[in-house]
Amino acid sequence: MKTLQILFTISMSGWFLSEILYKNILKSNEKDKKNKDKSTLNLLWIAIPFSIVSSVTISYLIKFPISDELWIYYLGIIFLYVGIIFRFIIIRSLGKYFTVDVTIREDHKIKKEGFYKYLRHPSYAFSLLTSLGLGLYLNNWLSLVLALVPPFIAFSYRITIEECALVEQFGEEYLEYRRKTKKLIPFIY
Repeated sequence: MKTLQILFTISMSGWFLSEILYKNILKSNEKDKKNKDKSTLNLLWIAIPFSIVSSVTISYLIKFPISDELWIYYLGIIFLYVGIIFRFIIIRSLGKYFTVDVTIREDHKIKKEGFYKYLRHPSYAFSLLTSLGLGLYLNNWLSLVLALVPPFIAFSYRITIEECALVEQFGEEYLEYRRKTKKLIPFIY
């Protein structure tokens, strides 16, 4: 169990540091159409820390276990790491088109390969997988709900705003892409 706690602490530190770096490094610039965000970044920066703090706090205050078996902790750790690593890979794959605020770059193109062949928002999907991992690791049904629901609501709002901006910019090309892909879960949603 001590190894799991160390892995959990490392994953949470990595998650926190990576999001701080993304927020400070991957902003839009002067040439970008920046008026599209409509406070979605602020909402995410409220929802995600709230979900982490509240889910961890509840796990200490109320015992409502998902499982009595050790596998739940390992599954949570796996989801945490997979979410963090694949989000990083996706952000790297978007390159200059990834910004933390909803922005259309001057020479923006719709990415349709890799994860984007199946999902319109794989970065958000893997961020939510990280949240799911947190909830599973805490092994508490209430913590799971608190870890997952606030970020899901915030990302859902952001997706609505982002897709409006993409339809406005790309029109039928984006609408066609949207018809062929799912938002967050391959083949399902």
